[in-house]
Amino acid sequence: MNKWLISLVIVIIFAGCKKSGIETDMTPVSLNVVTFNIRYDNPADNENNWRFRKDFVAETILKLNADVIGTQEVLYTQLQDILTLMPQYTYAGVGRKDGKNAGEYSAIFYKKERFQYYNGGTFWLSETPAAIGVKGWDASLERIVTWVILKEKLTGKKIAFFNTHFDHVGIVARRESAKLLVAKISEIAPNLPVILTGDFNSIPESETIKYITDKNNPNSLVDARQKSSTVTGPNWTMHDFGKTAESERKIIDYVFVKNDVAIEKHHTIFETKGLLFLSDHNPVLVEVSVQ
Repeated sequence: MNKWLISLVIVIIFAGCKKSGIETDMTPVSLNVVTFNIRYDNPADNENNWRFRKDFVAETILKLNADVIGTQEVLYTQLQDILTLMPQYTYAGVGRKDGKNAGEYSAIFYKKERFQYYNGGTFWLSETPAAIGVKGWDASLERIVTWVILKEKLTGKKIAFFNTHFDHVGIVARRESAKLLVAKISEIAPNLPVILTGDFNSIPESETIKYITDKNNPNSLVDARQKSSTVTGPNWTMHDFGKTAESERKIIDYVFVKNDVAIEKHHTIFETKGLLFLSDHNPVLVEVSVQ
């Protein structure tokens, strides 16, 4: 069979799929992606303790129609609450202390009817990323990256999601974590569409964020807020349950993308229910189109 005939057959098959309404992995996929530090279950939070907020958190995520949510500070009991309140979702992730249930999760929740788990794992942000429960560099706590490759059931398209929470104390740890993360993303998903969510404990002007988005690095990612033509909501994400003066509030929660992921809209969500806050952070919703 000559090349012309092969090309003709491919065109006819693809046209037949489109005509019959069959989606293919060449069909763009629209996603609502959320990053959300839900705040760990801390009794000292008093009226903003998790037991008062959990229904509000679930209601908000469902209202946002999130397809995939990168979460931070999730304890095992909170994980179980989320799965109970949001039965449409399942998750990938482990506790950062033991690689099982102990310590905070950087869990990725996704709609189980829409996506099929294809591959995934966890690595620690340290000099020995495969070693479980290790603190890296000058970090005050164990820090991890959860990653998952999801296959959309309708189109068969594979999408790689990474989610993390950088250390809040270690300056060296944040810098080295950024280097490790960018390198690991390129290693794990060199040719797949990539979405990275997280609390990076770093402002946009920091060395950490500049490294992740450095255009001179072929492995760099794009900050969805900077790329989006539509940006709504406040220009800060951390507010400590409203205690931080508005002039002092900063952006430290991000969605980054690379490899054929187009940004449609970027929304920072700040909502209260009476005196009740969602969290000490704002969730961020980004509407994307995966080519």
